[in-house]
Amino acid sequence: MLCTVVKTGVDCFFMTKKGCEYNGGKCKTVIEQCEGCQKANDFPTGKYCIAFPDPAAKWRTGKCNMATHIKAPEKKEAVKVNPLKASKRGSR
Repeated sequence: MLCTVVKTGVDCFFMTKKGCEYNGGKCKTVIEQCEGCQKANDFPTGKYCIAFPDPAAKWRTGKCNMATHIKAPEKKEAVKVNPLKASKRGSR
């Protein structure tokens, strides 16, 4: 259903015909770590995340798994070399 409380016009899975069923009855604003994320949008009532109703809870255990502004470090795979074969190649 479309939110009618704070994120007017956004599809929210916490909205019911009775109103917002989230803890407290409305979403919480984004926190400092969310700045720069594409999911943090400005609304007339403030800046809210369109993916989660409580962004602070997503950052308690580390980084948010939906954050678009954080890039995962590239993992370089260590190539395993057989020492016996390497010594034979070096002797040529």
